[in-house]
Amino acid sequence: MSITTQKNNPLHGKTLAYVVTQLSEHYGWAELGYLLRFNCFIKDPSVNSSLKFLRKNEWARKQVEQLYLDTFSA
Repeated sequence: MSITTQKNNPLHGKTLAYVVTQLSEHYGWAELGYLLRFNCFIKDPSVNSSLKFLRKNEWARKQVEQLYLDTFSA
């Protein structure tokens, strides 16, 4: 991706770990599990288990990223 492509990307510079951490601090794991219905948020939730799941499942990662944008974008 070129710099011009990234200029309008609101997630540029934010790691997946950062996104998951911010969402878990904002909503809590129980609410995240309710909103997205992923086992990594419901059963023994942690940032590491969430990252492992989200890195293997692009469709799930996109949902988490969209929730982050919906929650924290002005």
